[in-house]
Amino acid sequence: MQPRNMSMSGAVDLAAVKAAAEAKEKAEAARAQAARDGVPAPGADALVIDVDEAGFQQEVLQRSTEVPVVVDFWAEWCQPCKQLSPLLERLTREYAGRFVLAKIDVDANQMLFQQFGVQSIPAVFAVVGGQAIPLFQGAAPEPQIRQVLDELIKVAEQQFGIVGRPVSAEDAAAGEDGAGTQEAPEEPAGPYDGVLAAAGDALDRGDLGGAIQAYQNVLSDDPGNLEAKLGLAQAELLRRVEGLDPAAVRKEAADNPADVEAQIRVADLDLVGGHVEDAFGRLVDTVARTAGEDRQAARVRLLELFEVVGGDDPRVVAGRQALARVLF
Repeated sequence: MQPRNMSMSGAVDLAAVKAAAEAKEKAEAARAQAARDGVPAPGADALVIDVDEAGFQQEVLQRSTEVPVVVDFWAEWCQPCKQLSPLLERLTREYAGRFVLAKIDVDANQMLFQQFGVQSIPAVFAVVGGQAIPLFQGAAPEPQIRQVLDELIKVAEQQFGIVGRPVSAEDAAAGEDGAGTQEAPEEPAGPYDGVLAAAGDALDRGDLGGAIQAYQNVLSDDPGNLEAKLGLAQAELLRRVEGLDPAAVRKEAADNPADVEAQIRVADLDLVGGHVEDAFGRLVDTVARTAGEDRQAARVRLLELFEVVGGDDPRVVAGRQALARVLF
């Protein structure tokens, strides 16, 4: 399948999407080969990590733009910690990638202990989009912890569009002893090259409805198909701006800064024109100064535009962090 030019002035590149998908397939093949060779699965071990001050920026703050990070402050001398930490590790593997557990030894990392304002341990926080959220303190019972974790996952997805990257149940279970030979992953559903090519052809012809339907057909069978997800987000964006008068839309937004729908339309135009930071910044500002349904509308559109650009883009990472700052 040949990549299609979406005519979005650099905002999105399907060739890059296809390259990412191919890279993912190569990584899966490498993991399968490692499994056949008896090498432990890295994904399982990465669910529970020991973090120090030197690695906090990358292991917690940066990681939190992709997956919720639960932070467990503990110490060797803390008896309640010896009850809570194993429970958190077990739940982390049970949730299989919906969040990551970062364990911080307070004796060795006093600066982090102070920065989080921890009064006593065990203390459990979450970091989502670079923002710290207190969860609970002390050795809470398992049902309460599950409730807190479920709410964290819900907030991370609904408020920030941040979800984990699930690992298989076998990989998660293998992480309990850090070893084990894994079976090769199942073959991805598909192939869908023909349908995706047809969707690209539809876009080239300006048949946005046909492209949207084609991408939806792929996603109905393979909800995780990256190329289809991004293609659908692009096609829906192009359909939203189709027929708009850019000058009139921008004037309306300038004359009526409180009109959230006007701000959203300008953000769509900015993204199509390749002005990604402008689009994100406008919607973050709109979220910051609104409430209720208006805030929700701006937030949801911002998450949709994140989807168009792609979660690995540094502009999206920065946008998620900015959104987190205004929401909390």
